[in-house]
Amino acid sequence: MDISGKITHALEPRTGTSARTGNPWKVQSFVIETHEQFPKHCVFDVFGEDRLKEFNIQVGDELTVSFDIDAHEYNGRWFNSIRAWRVQRGDVAAADPAAQAAYGAPTAPAAVAPAQPAAPTQNVAAPAPAEEGTADDLPF
Repeated sequence: MDISGKITHALEPRTGTSARTGNPWKVQSFVIETHEQFPKHCVFDVFGEDRLKEFNIQVGDELTVSFDIDAHEYNGRWFNSIRAWRVQRGDVAAADPAAQAAYGAPTAPAAVAPAQPAAPTQNVAAPAPAEEGTADDLPF
């Protein structure tokens, strides 16, 4: 999945050591705000020191983030994980109208041709002849 917007917050990085492998790890969370009529916020994680350096995300950056959503269980409770796997600089949706539609952003209105006068319509059903002796000249 992808989301485009502006980075509004960069949370403090978290580090630790894997209990299974003994290798050190590093993860940092970021908040992105979409550019919709009613902006949405999403928190996503970048896992790994190498990816953090590669993406080099800063507050104020305009990005399109590709991410995976997964859930895991801990002590009978479920938690979502939104982990970025690709980051593109700039607002890709603004440059690509097809992407704008995919992200729900409003698109520019299509050119409207000048209004043509309506062609006269023909009454297909002829009015029924009035019965003799009635003063009503309405066809129904």
